[in-house]
Amino acid sequence: MKAIATRGATDINAAGAFEAIDTDIAEPTGPDLRVRIDALAVNPVDTKVRAGALGELEQPTILGWDAVGKVEAIGDAVENFKVGDRVYYAGQVDRPGCDAEQQIVDSRLVAHAPERLSDEQAAAMPLTALTAWEGLFDKLGLQMAPDAHSEQTLLVINGAGGVGSSVIQLARQLTGIHVIATASRAESIDWCKKLGAHEVIDHHELVSALKAAGHDTVDYIFNCHDIGVHWQNMVDAIRPLGRIVAIAETEQSVDLNALQPKAATFSWEFMFARALHGYHPERQGEILAKLATLLDDGRIQSTLGDVIGPLNVDNLTDAHRRLEAGHTIGKLVLTAIE
Repeated sequence: MKAIATRGATDINAAGAFEAIDTDIAEPTGPDLRVRIDALAVNPVDTKVRAGALGELEQPTILGWDAVGKVEAIGDAVENFKVGDRVYYAGQVDRPGCDAEQQIVDSRLVAHAPERLSDEQAAAMPLTALTAWEGLFDKLGLQMAPDAHSEQTLLVINGAGGVGSSVIQLARQLTGIHVIATASRAESIDWCKKLGAHEVIDHHELVSALKAAGHDTVDYIFNCHDIGVHWQNMVDAIRPLGRIVAIAETEQSVDLNALQPKAATFSWEFMFARALHGYHPERQGEILAKLATLLDDGRIQSTLGDVIGPLNVDNLTDAHRRLEAGHTIGKLVLTAIE
């Protein structure tokens, strides 16, 4: 099959950061599916793995963890899927990804794709929506009810990014919490408001902007940006006994003890943890099925930002370059490999 691979590159502009390859793909066994990829999204984790975050890549490695496609073959332990089904998923970071013509994926991590969405719209959702769901409901412990948290506040740092875009929508649609998002450019501010943020503040002066909006502290923080950049902001902004969840690591030193006087809770959200450690991976398939219903019912919308074009070396390089520049709104999507 055709695929786009990397041997590792810290600099996306370096020659040969990606290469087109032909490789074999096995028949699925056990709970696995073989899926023909119709569209895929690119995420910050792709750029980090390419740059060596999970170790040096000694062999050509296929990245990509967001896909929609059709099932071509099933393993002998697969339930609820058949050949021809249209599915979507994020997969797992320790197996070959979806920057390819086909992919083997654990069916427990998969759900039937939303029927009302195009392939491009559906491909934009799995990884970031799963991250948002787990962060909000598993880590922050928000309750799903229209009147839940009606007297409380949620601060979403980097509201216009892929994860932040899903956090805003799920918090608004499934809880009664007051959502405050951060953004600084006119287009990202408009994006956050369109998705349902009650207020949008400038992250460059986060604490003072919160106070100017009438909030001395917030009850919950969902940080979708480098925690080192915003650590002191979070320490200052979280209320006593408040909860913080974060998804992006940092190279800076942070003082975890600073949260002790407020008895505040800090949690990591890492969407791949379930599959990596075999801890109830079926839960992600279940969440994706619920998200598909929300999407089909129009309660939330796709966070698709831009369709770059078909999967090839140039377009994938462009997607990584744009992500690393840090100014994308929503998700970047590629269509099937040329």
